[in-house]
Amino acid sequence: MKQKTKPILFWFILLQPFLDLYWFYNGNLTNIFPFTLPTIIRILAVAVLIGLFFSQKKAWKRLSKEKWLLGYLALLIIYSALHLLYARNFTSVNPSNYNYSTVSELFYLIRMALPLIIIYLTNELTFSQKEFRQVIEGISALFSGTIVLANLFVISLKSYETGFINANIFAWFFNPNIGYSHMASKGFFNSANMTSAVLFMLMPLMIYYLFTSFNWKTIVLNVVQALAMIELGTKVAAIGLLGGIVIGLGIYLIHRYLIKDIPKGGRAFLTAVLIGLASCAILPFGPAIQRYNYEIYLAKESDHDLSQEKRELAVGLKKYPQGKQRTEFLRDFIKENYPAYAINPKFILKSYPYQYDPEFWLKIMNEPGQERMKNRNIEKAMLDQVRKTNNNKLDKFLGISYTRENNIFNLERDFSSQIYSLGWCGMLLFVGPYVGILLYAITAWLRKKRVRTYLISSMITATACMLFAAFSSGNVLDFLTASFILAFVEGNLLVQIKKQTE
Repeated sequence: MKQKTKPILFWFILLQPFLDLYWFYNGNLTNIFPFTLPTIIRILAVAVLIGLFFSQKKAWKRLSKEKWLLGYLALLIIYSALHLLYARNFTSVNPSNYNYSTVSELFYLIRMALPLIIIYLTNELTFSQKEFRQVIEGISALFSGTIVLANLFVISLKSYETGFINANIFAWFFNPNIGYSHMASKGFFNSANMTSAVLFMLMPLMIYYLFTSFNWKTIVLNVVQALAMIELGTKVAAIGLLGGIVIGLGIYLIHRYLIKDIPKGGRAFLTAVLIGLASCAILPFGPAIQRYNYEIYLAKESDHDLSQEKRELAVGLKKYPQGKQRTEFLRDFIKENYPAYAINPKFILKSYPYQYDPEFWLKIMNEPGQERMKNRNIEKAMLDQVRKTNNNKLDKFLGISYTRENNIFNLERDFSSQIYSLGWCGMLLFVGPYVGILLYAITAWLRKKRVRTYLISSMITATACMLFAAFSSGNVLDFLTASFILAFVEGNLLVQIKKQTE
């Protein structure tokens, strides 16, 4: 059965980009089932993998010997039961209770557990270096090739807002007034942030293959991925491209001159440097820099003269110092003036509507313009206010639920986001293993000389890049496309360490 399980897992991971197509999450396809079709496919696929793997008696015997793993599974089950029971009762200012659903929350917990199963199966099935390379290069080609071709023919979806882009990469150099939202391209994928994080993770590995197997194929794959990351137009993609190249070159130099376990790679080094220099030349014309400049402009605009609005507010608050009249005045004032304070309409109208808590939004409006422009600050403030209203210390340990957080606004900072949704206990159980494996790998690399191979160093770096992207931009680890690919990389990282230590 191992022979059947391994190829299924191989193709399942390789085909993850297809399960991230935009139309699966938007439009008519979302209404076919209660949950998105890709999630259902993934649950069924993992169920088949578990069934095939544990149809072997050896697998059950091995599992029964791993007491720590059984204990971890027990903790997951106990936590999940407590979380679901706790999350049912919640005090909020919103009469909809942020549309909490026990079924949706249970479904989320199952989703979060799936990549952990993939880590275990990948480690147990022991993929070869050739098979790992095929998956990594295949995922890079599918994501990057789709983005580049869709941009070239001007049929790509926008990374920001909805709809299709208005110009391809060649037009950037001749028309500086296109606007970043009409330039940034995510191909046909659902999330630009998630795709950026995946490509960031793949960058050190693609540089590794450039050095270890220098040929036209690895050159083309690296060039196409660099173009895709520029065209995505996100900060994570731009930083990930340049940072990934620099880090990849750094790892090569360490192994070439300090560890001395790899041969010369002059042509590959020159190729990587040229890709980096070309990227630096193109980026100023691209959407990432355009967006950065636009955000600076908005920040300055948000600090424009608000003396008239402040006078109106002061008069009103003096006239209505408390009670229902104060509340009604604040509602009217906020409704009329929130655009002048440059507050994101999604936050104040949908995420945490001002009608239910105008005093909260009054505090936000009194903050400096640059603080009001920082989305993560507002997102965190809204979630803090929701926890404050519920007024239960267990929120910190068991969470307010992913369903509520997602219906308010998913905090754009993984780990912190899961602390709000799952509490500290849930975050450590469901997200902690990714960090735990990384720390274990780093420790093994430092302690044992045999573990310091070029491949392991590149895999450790790739994992760190993904987790850094998740922390800095958010909306990564809750997306199964990214978490499955990360799980596959970490599972293979454990395999490579095991090979060097046995």
